[in-house]
Amino acid sequence: MVIDFHTHIFSEKIAAKALGNLSAVCGITPAMDGTAAGLTAYMEQCGVDRAVVLPVMTKASQTQRMNEWFASVASEKLIPFGGIHPENEDYKERIADIKRLGMKGVKMHPEYQNFWIDDEKMYPVYEEILRQDLILLIHSGEDAAYTAPFHCTPQRLQKMVRKMGGGKIVAAHFGAHKMWDEVEEYLVGEDLYFDTSMGTQYYDIEQFVRIVRGHGADKVLFATDSPWSDAKQEMETIRSSGLTAEELEMIFFGNAQRLLGC
Repeated sequence: MVIDFHTHIFSEKIAAKALGNLSAVCGITPAMDGTAAGLTAYMEQCGVDRAVVLPVMTKASQTQRMNEWFASVASEKLIPFGGIHPENEDYKERIADIKRLGMKGVKMHPEYQNFWIDDEKMYPVYEEILRQDLILLIHSGEDAAYTAPFHCTPQRLQKMVRKMGGGKIVAAHFGAHKMWDEVEEYLVGEDLYFDTSMGTQYYDIEQFVRIVRGHGADKVLFATDSPWSDAKQEMETIRSSGLTAEELEMIFFGNAQRLLGC
C-alpha cells in the first residue's frame, strides 16, 4: 500500500486557471490536471492507494466555503484536510467545523498566508488544532513563488514545536524545502513528522537516508506535493535509496495509517 500524505486539488471550475497561474510563477509543469478526478486517475496510474488532499487559504473569507468543499471530496481514495487563515478571528469555530466535517487535519502555509511560524499570536491557533486532536501540516522552508526571508525555517520551527510540546505536527518538504542542512541541525530528533513531498529531485539521497535514520523512519511520511512532482519517480527513488523493507513500509503507509487512524 502507498499513502501520499501531501497533494493538492482544485474545483473543476478553477483548476485549469489555478494551475496555469501557479505553473507560470513557480516554473514547474504539473503532472496532472489538478482536479479530484484527475488526481484519482493519476494515483491509479502510479500505484498510490490513498492521498491526503490539502487546501491553502489565501484569504480569511475563504475558510468556511473551502473547508466545506474539501470535505465534500472525501472518498475511499481521498482524505481531505481543512485549512485555517491567520486572520480568522473565529478560528475556534472554524477549527470546530473542520472536526465536525470529519476531516483529519489542518494545512497552514506561512508564505502564502504571510505569517511567521513562531509568532506568539499563532500559538493559540496551533493549540486549538492540537487540542481538537487534528494533525497540523505546515509548509516549511523555501517556496518557488517567494524569496527570502522565508517564514518557516528549521530554527523557527524548532522553537514552535518545543513550545507546543511536539505531537501531531508535520513539516512538509522533508522538514524544510532546500534547507536540509538546517533540518539536520535543528529538527532531526524533535517531536514532529517530516513528509517527503517535492523532495527527491532536490535533496541528496545520502542526506535523505541520514535524516530518515537520524530522525526515525517512524516519523517520516511519503508525499509528493502532486500535481507538482512525479509520483512514480518519487517512489522509485525512495525504494532504491537503501532503506530497509521495514523502513519503507513505515514511510509508504504504516506511519500515515497510524497518524490518520485509518
